[in-house]
Amino acid sequence: MSSTEQIRPLKDVWLKPRRVFRELAALPIGITDYLLAAAQGAATSVMVYRIQVADPHTTAGEILASSFLLGPAGGVASLYLFAAIYARLGIRAGGKHVRNQVFHVLAYGGVPVAASLVLWALTALLVGEPAIVNTPSASLDGFVAFVLRVQLGAYLLMVFWSVVLQVMGFSEIWGLETRKSFGVWVVGQFAALLAILFLSFVIAILFPGIVPSAPN
Repeated sequence: MSSTEQIRPLKDVWLKPRRVFRELAALPIGITDYLLAAAQGAATSVMVYRIQVADPHTTAGEILASSFLLGPAGGVASLYLFAAIYARLGIRAGGKHVRNQVFHVLAYGGVPVAASLVLWALTALLVGEPAIVNTPSASLDGFVAFVLRVQLGAYLLMVFWSVVLQVMGFSEIWGLETRKSFGVWVVGQFAALLAILFLSFVIAILFPGIVPSAPN
């Protein structure tokens, strides 16, 4: 790709993330960032419901309704949380505090996770409700079980690729070595997990019943 060729962020970020994040550096946070955050939240919500041992009476429609109503809001909120954490970590690692660039890296770096919604849709068309509702493997026929394993493997690959894109993005915007950027990424994930657990604990105390109990 030549330096004068027009960048197409949603397409080019898959294989040319550094060029994409350089192009996005001067742009403010926009609607595409929020849409990508919302899509990531919905995809993550579907996956959480899929892998947990859910109530046997929960239907695919109820799971999808919850994922697409609450998931997008959670995706945007979590992206703000991660952006705040990584902005601080970037400064400590020697980078510059440019909030919009960090937000772009998290949003566009998560394009593979957002794209996994298409994967869920295709799987649901092939096997139906087991693509959404966690079903005991003993009750699945061989074809359905195979499709679900392939789908899970593809989803994990997309998550891995999102990590690669975000690490390369941080390396680009902060001017750090890739190895150091990966270390910052790991620390940020751990810090965000602690922050989410703390917020959940506080909310559970102040507003009993809002935070659902862990599945059996």
